[in-house]
Amino acid sequence: MNIAFKKYQGAGNDFIMIDNRAMDFPTSNRNELIAKMCDRNFGIGADGLILIQLHSEVNFEMIYFNSDGHTSSMCGNGGRCAVSFAKSLGLVTNTASFLFDTDLYSAQVLEQERVALAMQDVKSVQIAETHCFLDTGSPHHVSFVEAVSSIDVQTSGSEIRYGAPYGEAGTNVNFVETKAADCFAIRTYERGVEGETLACGTGAVAAAIAVYATQRTNKSNLQIEAAGGLLEVSFDVENDSYSNILLTGPAEYVFQGSYQ
Repeated sequence: MNIAFKKYQGAGNDFIMIDNRAMDFPTSNRNELIAKMCDRNFGIGADGLILIQLHSEVNFEMIYFNSDGHTSSMCGNGGRCAVSFAKSLGLVTNTASFLFDTDLYSAQVLEQERVALAMQDVKSVQIAETHCFLDTGSPHHVSFVEAVSSIDVQTSGSEIRYGAPYGEAGTNVNFVETKAADCFAIRTYERGVEGETLACGTGAVAAAIAVYATQRTNKSNLQIEAAGGLLEVSFDVENDSYSNILLTGPAEYVFQGSYQ
């Protein structure tokens, strides 16, 4: 076994990228292999692994695995990094279209290793007294807090992730602090990673929509400060439905190697 890979990161959310156009990535014990590759002590280390595969109708197909080795719902930062990786393979130029699961995504490659990714529409937001729940391609619980720095993300995030009403399927958990009318800080507990990540793209989108839906801001072009860097989210609103959602931020190449 000799698997060529490249490592990318988006605001500290890091991914192992595999060119699987030849469909030669191992299929036997795949989940176990991916979990070992993503292990930060005994492997390459990453929040997830992404396979880039050919598709007849779009530039490429993206297959995403969490660091536990299992396939997962959409990863926004992973999608942006996949576009950057696909460009390095010559699959895209400065615009891209790709398939993830059954959904079509488009993106634009910007200057300084930045990528803007068009996300799926959000048609509803469940609003409770202390939090919101919405699906931005992945399910997200958004809690509003006074200071994200004081939150025990591992403990509180795990309790919410596995607790009612989410059950066994669980949810991602975000803690959001107001910094300014157009700027919010976020920390995220990601299911599948089962811990805090330095950033989460679908979580940043969820936070941006949640603060708007709960009237914490009247702005629809927001900065989301994650521990690993700054992400930008913009959207249009009509009848409590959110469209033209754009997630923008860094999608940077880190290093490459061979896993044996």
